Amino acid sequence: MEISKGMSAVVTGGASGLGKASAEALAAAGFKVAIFDKNEEGGRAVAEAIGGTFHSVDVTDEASVVAGFEAARAANGQERVLVHCAQISRGGKTLSYDKQTGGYKRFSTEDYAFSAQGILVASYRLASLAAEGMAKLEPLEDGERGAIVLTSSAAAQDGQIGQVAYGSLKAGVNGLVLPMARDLMDVGIRVNSIMPGIFATPPMLAVQDRAPAIFAGLEASVPFPKRLGKPKEFGSLVVELVRNSYFNGQALRLDGAIRMPPK
Repeated sequence: MEISKGMSAVVTGGASGLGKASAEALAAAGFKVAIFDKNEEGGRAVAEAIGGTFHSVDVTDEASVVAGFEAARAANGQERVLVHCAQISRGGKTLSYDKQTGGYKRFSTEDYAFSAQGILVASYRLASLAAEGMAKLEPLEDGERGAIVLTSSAAAQDGQIGQVAYGSLKAGVNGLVLPMARDLMDVGIRVNSIMPGIFATPPMLAVQDRAPAIFAGLEASVPFPKRLGKPKEFGSLVVELVRNSYFNGQALRLDGAIRMPPK
């Protein structure tokens, strides 16, 4: 996609971390960026810094997402790009030992379903609603109308102990990519996902403050470069996936060649 100044983009989870970096990178490339997030203070601060707009959106709520798109399109025009970073989930092993009972406790179906809503269903919701709007745009070169970037995780392939929900549902995000890209080929909308490894997002930086030895071990576990990923490196890949129209139907790892051990 040849980016021209004033094109519109929507970034979910843009108040911090990978979403913030994506919003900053897209704004620097010339996009008008709408940030969807539940963190109003952080989201507004990022939007103000990049000259974008903020919209309070709960990605697990259909009406909230629809209202967010309506507000963003009224402010910035129909988006040509969606970057979906927001998620919510719960962790736990399929079975874990319960000291109180001396037996085993199951990761509940309800907790798994909650995670599915926050990761996989939300990804489909955001992508399909964005595509519905993008389909109305005038086509660019090659008939392209838009680009969708979903956020998966290295855990989609290297799910660790306690990540039965997170790992399988992030794998599901990757599973959306090819059939959705093929569904949308006739309207010129591309779909890709990124699988980040261990990145220096606020939760990970909190580990550095709380347990520096553990943080140092995480850095040492990355083959090269021996550090956590920088959010701006994620944002850079987002912009390249938007620019390069031959990226379609792909799930790309961004991880310094790390392969996660069982725990």
